[in-house]
Amino acid sequence: MRMVGVAAAFLMLLGQRADAQRVFPGGPAFPPGDSTLVITLGTGTPVPHPERSGPATAVVVGRRVFLFDAGPGVIRRMAAAGLPIDGVTAAFITHLHSDHTLGLPDLIFTSWVMGRSSPMRLVGPPGLQRMTRLFEAAWSQDTAVRVNGLERGRPGGYRTDVRDVTGGVVFDSGGVRVTAIRVPHGEWEHAFAYRIDTPARRIVISGDTRYSEALERAASGADVLVHEVYPETRMAPEPRPGGELWPRYLREVHTSDVELGRLAAAAQPALLLLSHVLFMGASEQEVIDGIRRGGFAGRVVIAKDLGRY
Repeated sequence: MRMVGVAAAFLMLLGQRADAQRVFPGGPAFPPGDSTLVITLGTGTPVPHPERSGPATAVVVGRRVFLFDAGPGVIRRMAAAGLPIDGVTAAFITHLHSDHTLGLPDLIFTSWVMGRSSPMRLVGPPGLQRMTRLFEAAWSQDTAVRVNGLERGRPGGYRTDVRDVTGGVVFDSGGVRVTAIRVPHGEWEHAFAYRIDTPARRIVISGDTRYSEALERAASGADVLVHEVYPETRMAPEPRPGGELWPRYLREVHTSDVELGRLAAAAQPALLLLSHVLFMGASEQEVIDGIRRGGFAGRVVIAKDLGRY
């Protein structure tokens, strides 16, 4: 079957109400007009949790979809959320850790198979261009077969338009501005949080980071702050090779609940949305209690996959 035929069949499935509800439990994703919706497609960590896909957050503005990170399972979570499976307006990568990028080749090639014909716009830290070139090389036999074989795929439809950036405004079009904020994340030279300003809302997505004053400033007065976190009370050496370094790793690479509570108390977002939570055996309430100890008294929600905010 030709790729466009696959996409047409898929869209036909969407038109059948009962099947659409079963395949896409969230229903249509698009908000009215130019209003802004945050969808947490994947809220997990490197631990393969069956209910939490890898890190990925969509910011939907009208009918435009901006994707932040592409963890494992991202394209299927997009399908489940009712988002387009033939490409996004633009995708932004916070850093090149595998759990944030393992879904990137799926995003690139599956959206092509589902009908994308123009280069996918990707933005991220230095090294992203090289990574995507290697993806193209790794799947070169696949693309040759799909184009030259009976599928008659669109030549070059798998292409990408990649920008390696080091910070600042990285997208500004149609009332949507995306700013990359450099954050500290262990040994990574370049790791970003992103601030998204739309006609309706201001969204900040932390990526992976330890406590960051730059991020705190960027999140001041945000409508939604999506932030990673771990419970300070659970920080302890682990019984494995290198496990004695675990507390140091957490302090230098991630943000504790108490630290995040302090950051949020200063920034005062309308909603603090916790994602990429390293629970380490803690309950959700234990993490929220740590946020309160840090001084934030506002609204806190622990995100679920396919949550809409």
